[in-house]
Amino acid sequence: MMRAMLSVIIPTLNAEETLTRTLAPLVPAAVRGLVQEVIVVDGGSGDETLEIVEAAGAKLVRAERGRGKQLMAGAKAARGNWLLFLHADTVLEPGWVSEVEKFFEQIESGRFRDHEMAAAFRFALDDFSGWARFIEWMVGLRCFLFRLPYGDQGLLVNRRLYDRMGGFRDLSLMEDVDLVRRIPRRRLVMMRTLAVTSPARYLKEGFVARSFRNLFCLALYYLRVPPRVIARMYG
Repeated sequence: MMRAMLSVIIPTLNAEETLTRTLAPLVPAAVRGLVQEVIVVDGGSGDETLEIVEAAGAKLVRAERGRGKQLMAGAKAARGNWLLFLHADTVLEPGWVSEVEKFFEQIESGRFRDHEMAAAFRFALDDFSGWARFIEWMVGLRCFLFRLPYGDQGLLVNRRLYDRMGGFRDLSLMEDVDLVRRIPRRRLVMMRTLAVTSPARYLKEGFVARSFRNLFCLALYYLRVPPRVIARMYG
């Protein structure tokens, strides 16, 4: 089996407040040779995002604004045989490198029936409130029952599997759910490592209101409401 070469793809739009923390845990992985490249796909930032990308030595790709479009552009530019899609406000917990390396070792040893696999990390919010813990529990339950992680959990996908599933689509919203639903459940592994995400949306709108809005948007998606309509409701 070909040695795992990981391309990390991060879509950005005015991400100066969070991007540095997102990039930091990738450095040890690059030193160990796991991460071959970091691709930041910018949708037209007007803050210091591009300066941060340059200082970090990451590859910059410019794309039309829209997470679906940006993720598509990043995957197209990537050279690795594994793709890690990571939001610009999500920080991988220390230890993620060892777990991913173990995941690759198990694939190579035949632990899984297929070499074309995918994985997602465990959702966590960067907040100390009880509401944050409750939402983390609910997300964990969703992933356990339905194998339905969202993009803010990081999505690690074998390149051949990504291409065979048709990759990300040009959607205004739910581009992550759209892709994950096309990945067979037996090929999707849930990691133990935390992907710690900014609670900004929850703090701004309230934990209960934001949670219900997320569930409402997911229900609309399953009812086949066009993503552009759901995006307006999502805000």
